[in-house]
Amino acid sequence: MAREAPVERRLNRQGSKFYELVSTFGPAWIVMIADVDAASIVTAAQDGASYGYGLVWFLLILIVPLFLIQESAGRIGVVTGKGLGEVIRTNYGKKTAVFMSLPMAATDVLSYVAEYAGIALGFEMLGIPVFLSLPAAYIVHLLLVFKKKYATVEKFLIAISIVFVLCYTGSLLSRGVAVATTNSLLFSSSPHFVYLLAASAGAVVMPFMLFYQASATAEKKAKSLWASRFETFVGAVASELIMIIILMATVGVRSGANFFGSATSLAAGLRSIADGYSVYLFAIGLIAAAFLALVVISLGSAWAVTEAVGVGREKFFWIYLLESLPALAVPMFYPNLFNLLLNSMVLFTFVLIGPGIIMGLVASNAKIMKEFKSSTPLKIGYWTSLALIVACGLWAVSAIV
Repeated sequence: MAREAPVERRLNRQGSKFYELVSTFGPAWIVMIADVDAASIVTAAQDGASYGYGLVWFLLILIVPLFLIQESAGRIGVVTGKGLGEVIRTNYGKKTAVFMSLPMAATDVLSYVAEYAGIALGFEMLGIPVFLSLPAAYIVHLLLVFKKKYATVEKFLIAISIVFVLCYTGSLLSRGVAVATTNSLLFSSSPHFVYLLAASAGAVVMPFMLFYQASATAEKKAKSLWASRFETFVGAVASELIMIIILMATVGVRSGANFFGSATSLAAGLRSIADGYSVYLFAIGLIAAAFLALVVISLGSAWAVTEAVGVGREKFFWIYLLESLPALAVPMFYPNLFNLLLNSMVLFTFVLIGPGIIMGLVASNAKIMKEFKSSTPLKIGYWTSLALIVACGLWAVSAIV
């Protein structure tokens, strides 16, 4: 039986709009909060420590491209009832789907490395060594994704997202808002400033997000386009506000190589401006964020590959296993986890190009999207947003070469 076409309709029950929002809620919120992963947190912390409130303006601007790009992913899931990988394979051929998904899945190994590095940093701030924390995190992750229905995993992810938000809000409240010592509209052509600007842009949309939101929306059989858009907007605002909260929590911390050299120096730097509770909340928030992103990345990446090659989604666990196991070892031996996290943010701006282009074409294709294809304003906003993110990555590379 053909899937019921998604339409904007009033359900025949009292409070239908609220029901639509609740029944749809999950994919957009989770992927937006997972966007503030370990690398994003380190980027925001570096922003605050280096330039105070000087980059707040840029983080606020990033709400717009974040919403416009992820709105397309959610709309594709609602309208087609399929994940992005399956849509590409069905309409553009298997080779194109594989070409878009496999490079993304390969680079997701770096994403796993970044999240494991964040988990290691968080636990080290709490005094737990990496050789204990990472194997434990790996096992918990395996138990969570192995043969679990998406609805079950989603509830767990929503709970983690709430812990994450509360931890960083509590960390800032415990520390207090520092008096601004820098221009809130700061701009500089210095290589370091440009690098952080690009890292912040790279943190706003990552390739796995496109595949995850479309597939998870289809998995939930969501049919309300307005609810998906509303949730995406709320998630976009929340995501960047959390980045700003993290930035604010590190304003006044001594910047430089000593502060960002290890978990010990990070904890010491935070203690120089706040009490121990703030440091503990920061560490727990980092662990929660990294683990949330780890699960979301694994689902998005594995869904993309299985949909692209045309095998059942139940095979995704083995894709994750092959990707993640090598990534587990890197944070145990890499000498500077902070540089690893920051460099990954710049890299992701380039990995986004292929999936970003093909998703923009899908969202504008009348044959696929029918009357829900991208309007002219959405097209302009989407392609401008994608170009902005990629341009920031190119700018960062040129600044540090």
